[in-house]
Amino acid sequence: FSLVVIFVPVSFMSSLAGRFLFQFGLTSAVAVLVSLLVSFTLTPMMSARLFASGKGAALPGHGSRDGLYGWMERGYVRLLGWSMRHRAWVAAGTALVLISSLPIYALVKQEFTPGNTDEGEFEVSLGAREGTSLPAMDEVMQMAEAEVQQVPWVRTVIGGVGGGGISGGLNQGRLYILLKPHSERVFSVSRLFSLTPWRAFEGNASQREIMQLIRKRLGKLTDVRVQVRGGQGSISTGGPGFEIDFSLLGPDLDQLLGYAERLRARAPELGLVDADTSLRLDKPELRVEIDRARAAALEVETSDIAAALRILVGGDNRVSRFRDTQVNDDYDVQLRLETADRSRAEDLGRLYVPSRTGAMVRLDNVVEVIPGLTASRVDRLDRQRVVSLRAGIAPGYALADRLEALRNAVTEMNLPAGYSYKVSGRGRELENTFREFLWAFALSVVFMYMILAAQYESLIHPFTILLSLPLSLPFALLSLWATGNTLNLYSALGLLVLFGVVKKNAILQIDYMNTLRNRGLPRADAVLQANRDRLRPILMTTLALVAGMLPLAVGTGPGAEERRAVAVVVIGGQTLCLLLTLLVTPVVYTLLDDAGQRLLGRRASG
Repeated sequence: FSLVVIFVPVSFMSSLAGRFLFQFGLTSAVAVLVSLLVSFTLTPMMSARLFASGKGAALPGHGSRDGLYGWMERGYVRLLGWSMRHRAWVAAGTALVLISSLPIYALVKQEFTPGNTDEGEFEVSLGAREGTSLPAMDEVMQMAEAEVQQVPWVRTVIGGVGGGGISGGLNQGRLYILLKPHSERVFSVSRLFSLTPWRAFEGNASQREIMQLIRKRLGKLTDVRVQVRGGQGSISTGGPGFEIDFSLLGPDLDQLLGYAERLRARAPELGLVDADTSLRLDKPELRVEIDRARAAALEVETSDIAAALRILVGGDNRVSRFRDTQVNDDYDVQLRLETADRSRAEDLGRLYVPSRTGAMVRLDNVVEVIPGLTASRVDRLDRQRVVSLRAGIAPGYALADRLEALRNAVTEMNLPAGYSYKVSGRGRELENTFREFLWAFALSVVFMYMILAAQYESLIHPFTILLSLPLSLPFALLSLWATGNTLNLYSALGLLVLFGVVKKNAILQIDYMNTLRNRGLPRADAVLQANRDRLRPILMTTLALVAGMLPLAVGTGPGAEERRAVAVVVIGGQTLCLLLTLLVTPVVYTLLDDAGQRLLGRRASG
C-alpha cells in the first residue's frame, strides 16, 4: 500500500504530462496490488510444494554464508558495528549527504523531455523576405536541398514552399529530412559484432550532430532565416514545436519587435540557435494619405475615396448575381481591376472618384500614395499584442537554464509599464509539470507516513523509513550529472521508482528489528542480527532491479534516450546509496528509539 500511494497521486496531475502519466500511475498501482495477491497465494503454495520433502530447507538467515556473499556479509557486519559505536559521526555524515543535494541539483540541467532524442527525422524551416516570388523561393529551396544532400547520413529530403495556415506564404519553405537507420550511423553492440571492429566506430553521428552540421551548411544562404527543428519525442506540446517559445506582450508592435530583436541579437550569448521572431515588419504596402483641404475644395467625400479603393483594388466579391438559365443556377459577380491596372502606385493615381457635383476627379489630385512596410500578421495573446522569440537550444545547455537566462535578459531591458513576458510551449509545460510533481510527491509522502504509522502503531518508525527517500536523492542526481543526462519527465518517473525500492529496503530492516526485539532479544543484538539476516534479500532485490534496468540503460535505437533516463536514475541511485542506507537506517532507528525512551521517561516522571 505504501508503494501504491506513490504512483496514484501522479495519475491525477492536471498538466499535459499528467495525461501521459495517468496510464503509468494506474498500471504501476494495479501491478503492485496484483503482486500482493501473488505473494499471499501463489508464493506460499509454491514454497509448500518445493519444500515438501524438507530437504534443502534452511531457517531464515542461516543459509550459506561462504564465498563472495560471506565476504560481503562479514564486511557489512563490521561496518555496522563501527557505525553503531560512532552514531554521531554517521549522523553528521548523513546530514552532509542530505545537504549535498542542493549543489548537485544546481549542476543537473533540467528540461521537459530529453533534448537529445534521436528519432531519425527532423525539419528545416526557411524564411525569406516578404514579397519574395515563387521562382526566387524555388531557387533558394533547390540550393538548400543541394547542401543537405551532401551530408552522408541523409537518406531522403522532401521540400515544399508555402503551405496552409495563417503563416503559410511564398516566402516560407520547409524541408523534411529523413536520416539513415539508427543502426547505420550510431555505434551499438550489435553493430560491433556485425562489422569489423575498425568499421564499427567509423561514421558515427547522432541526430543532434547532423542537425548542427546542416545548420552550419545552410548558414551560407544569404537573406534567409533558417531554423532546424527536431522532433518533440513521445510528448508533443502543440504549437510551432520550438524548444524555446518566449513571448513579449504589450500595446505597441514597433516596441515589441525592438525588444524581441534585441534578444535575438544576443542569441549566441544566451545559448540559443536559430533564433527568430514571430513578427516581421517587411511586408510591402501602399498607404493612401488624403489631402483633406484639396478634397474639400473639389467636393470629394472621404467615403467615396475609400469605396473606390476598396472596390477597384481590394475587390467586391458580390456586386450582383448572374443567373444561367441553361443550367438553372446563380453565380456571384465579382468586381475588381485587372492585376496590370492595380499593381503599381501610379496606377492608383489614375483612378477616378465622384464629387458631390457629379464630376469625376482623378485620385492623385486629392491623395498621396506612399510606399511602406508593415506586418504580415498581428498575433495576440491574453488580449494583448504579442511578439514571440522562437529558437533552439545550443549544445551544452538545457531548457530550464536558457529560460532563466532569457528572464534575466528581459529584466536588464527594464520593460516599461504595460509590457510583460510569458513562457509558452515546452517551457510552460516544464514548469507546470515539475510544480505538480512536487505536490504529488508531497502528497505521496503524507499518505506513506499515514500507512506506515498505522502498520507499526508508532509515529517514530515511519519517519526512519521515509528518511531513506531524501538520502537516495543526491545519488540519483549525481548519476544524472555524471552520465550527461538531464532532470526531465522520464527521470522524474525514475525517481518515483527509486523511492519505492529504497523505502522497501528500510521496511525490511525495521520490521525484522522490531520482530527480534519483541522476541526478547536486546536492542543491540537485534539490530546486528536483523540487518545481517536482511542483507541477502535486500541485495537480491537490488541486483534484480539493476539487472532489469540494464537493457534500458545500454539500449540503442530511436527514442532510447527517453528510456535511458529512467534506468540511469534507478541504477545509479540504488547502487550508490545502498551501503549508506544499510548503515544509516539502523543508526537512525536507535537514535530515534533513544529519543522516544527519554520522552516517555519525562512523561512518567511528570
